[in-house]
Amino acid sequence: MNTVEPIRSKADIARMKKALGNPRDKLLFIFGINSALRISDILALTVGDVRGKDTLAIKETKTRKSKRFKLNPAIQKAIRELVPDDADDNAPLFPSRRGTKAISRVQAWRILNDAAKRVGLDIEIGTHTLRKTMAYHAYKSGVDISLLMNVLNHSSQRETLRYIGVTQEQVNGVFESINL
Repeated sequence: MNTVEPIRSKADIARMKKALGNPRDKLLFIFGINSALRISDILALTVGDVRGKDTLAIKETKTRKSKRFKLNPAIQKAIRELVPDDADDNAPLFPSRRGTKAISRVQAWRILNDAAKRVGLDIEIGTHTLRKTMAYHAYKSGVDISLLMNVLNHSSQRETLRYIGVTQEQVNGVFESINL
């Protein structure tokens, strides 16, 4: 299994949003890069979990820990604009073609990879790219690593830095800066 990377460029994020023309797929991307939730938790959401709400409370599938957080303006705007007004509150937020179930994690992976290919993104992409992208940009914008560690439910700062790829980026920077 390949290790996926965050999308480091905001221009690439904008290109991905454009490439995801289907409202459901665009919402999946926006929700993922703004929530730091794992794909299993994202795909389990219903319309009623988020419609008209400014916070989300869930029990994480992997850790079984309760998590409560504010839905940021990007998520709230995407929900208002991309969730059909007539969608039932009990319906999956990311419905499959049949509409009674959510898309699978494999389908989410396909959606993201197809969009990345269309925009020429040359990194390993997967569903975890969404979570890593949020964490990477939070760190780069000055969020304290110990707070980010808490957001991601990691046990160490080292794990968080490795997770978002900052450690390797810093090592590469050392080699790039030396020109003897």
